[in-house]
Amino acid sequence: QVQLVDSGGGLVQAGGSLRLSCTASGRTFSNYAMGWFRQAPGKEREFVAAITRSGGSTNYADSVKGRFTISRDNAKNTVYLQMNSLKPEDTAVYYCAARPRLGIPRMAEAYDYWGQGTQVTVSS
Repeated sequence: QVQLVDSGGGLVQAGGSLRLSCTASGRTFSNYAMGWFRQAPGKEREFVAAITRSGGSTNYADSVKGRFTISRDNAKNTVYLQMNSLKPEDTAVYYCAARPRLGIPRMAEAYDYWGQGTQVTVSS
């Protein structure tokens, strides 16, 4: 089992940037594909981005493509989400997730372990 701790959220103005971090402990981090999801009030959890175990391939939701970048540092057991050109509609609780299998699917059900979430609020 792996434990995940999300951090880096906060309040930012539209057009600004934030970098989220998710640090893992408990198992070999490089054995896990990683994803970021978000959930706004009254809405279902939605896929944001994912990265393969090696970091060689990524996948993005259309709504964030070109603005967000997912990356990982396996030596530091950490996955990042760099968020640029933020919009008010990006406001949500952001969660990192891990799966010990090949592939980087967009379904939340495909991920086994979750962080506690970090709040991102973008003001207009």
